[in-house]
Amino acid sequence: MLPPQWQNTFDAFNAAITRRQFFRRSATGLGVAALTELIGGPTLARAASAGASIAGREPWRIAPKAKRAIYISLIGAPSQLDLFDYKPQLRDRFGEDLKTWLGEQGERLTGMTAMQATFPLAPSIHQFAQYGQSGAWISELLPWTAKMADDLCFIRSMKTDAINHEPANQLVYTGSMLNGKAAIGSWISYGLGSLNDDLPAFVVLHAKHSSPLSNVQAISSRLWGSGFLSGKHAGVALRPQGDPVLFLRDAPGISREMRRTVLDGLGELNQRSYDQVGDPEIQTRTQQFEMAFRMQRSVPELADLSNEPASTFELYGEEARNRGNFASSALMARRLLERGVRFVQIFHRGWDQHGSLPRDLASQCQDVDRPCYALIQDLKQRGLLDDTLVIWGGEFGRTIYCQGKLTPTDYGRDHHPRCFTIWMAGGGIKGGLTHGETDEMSYNIVRDPVHIRDLHATILHLMGLDHERFTYKFQGLDQKLTGVLPARVVKEIIA
Repeated sequence: MLPPQWQNTFDAFNAAITRRQFFRRSATGLGVAALTELIGGPTLARAASAGASIAGREPWRIAPKAKRAIYISLIGAPSQLDLFDYKPQLRDRFGEDLKTWLGEQGERLTGMTAMQATFPLAPSIHQFAQYGQSGAWISELLPWTAKMADDLCFIRSMKTDAINHEPANQLVYTGSMLNGKAAIGSWISYGLGSLNDDLPAFVVLHAKHSSPLSNVQAISSRLWGSGFLSGKHAGVALRPQGDPVLFLRDAPGISREMRRTVLDGLGELNQRSYDQVGDPEIQTRTQQFEMAFRMQRSVPELADLSNEPASTFELYGEEARNRGNFASSALMARRLLERGVRFVQIFHRGWDQHGSLPRDLASQCQDVDRPCYALIQDLKQRGLLDDTLVIWGGEFGRTIYCQGKLTPTDYGRDHHPRCFTIWMAGGGIKGGLTHGETDEMSYNIVRDPVHIRDLHATILHLMGLDHERFTYKFQGLDQKLTGVLPARVVKEIIA
């Protein structure tokens, strides 16, 4: 029971109901009353029963090929020209001024290169070779990725609408360049729910880049926020240093039993408030309190690598023992999936090479190459790859022309939204496939274009969600991850 003085305050708070809250609470009741007058009670009862049955079936659900997903997000945009989109014929055109040609293409230029007097062609200085039975072209910068070429599907014909980082990142990770939208992991949490009770459905990891010289783009929680969806679907970021989550330990003098009593009391207060006000975010807060209580036990076990065999670190590398780097994040992603986390997103920054690309891109690749190989092999060995979808990529591509001074050994590249490369693997994906093709300059797509919206539709499809019917009503609109413009499932890459 609440103390009398608390009860008085509680009653006063709930008495101060706003007009908006009144209609939120009363809308169903008022509508039912009016509908009853129009069609009669028995008919209404049957209609309500049918509606509940339809809602229970979740009409957006389809047969899934994957149960869980990892999105490896390379913030800054890796150069497709130096990693996957091999254009050997361009080496004979080193330094050719593309200014007139760019004008003919109707090129959008960023403020960083718009005032350049010339736009010299910069072919990649890196060696490429074909790997696997598929013969995929892969750069010397990714020797470990080359070993698993037949496990991967390379999409060389990705395109986006944004030319700058923030809107491009929001588009690829939330489906819109506008703020306030739900992240892809939040959508999947909303549509599929959780596979566990002790960890969030959507977890975010921030992996440190190793080079202090890399050009690092800032990112914000908008990329993993729940937007208009309930807050319980937001991504929960695990910290790369210290305790993975703040306040894992109870304060001195607070026992687990005392903490349980406090939460029970808060739950009673919140339930009374919900009964009076009807705001679903009150229930969300209660659920998050309970999740935090359970995470005080589950997260320390998750972070404890002492039970990992030596073979794990032979695969990922010894640096995986040190929290915060990409190798440890890849290992942590596997551990999260094993414990029932539905969607894991790893952010790795430093891929924005406007200058000194050969130096900085090599460092970035060294960070992620072996751990990505290890992650795919680890999932495969544990029988998880068949129903785990893995996506690897950035927010757009890089230009064929050099930004700044061009030398035979050094160059930079500006942003390029018209084409870039990602790879996918695992649940439902055809391994050993290269999809799409660009022109001789890696500038325009000439075959099988894949827009960001198509990528989202395909990810949802593989996870068992029909992107056309998978909606959430907000501000009078049936909101979708794929938005209102056309999007298609890329069936050519699906096994």
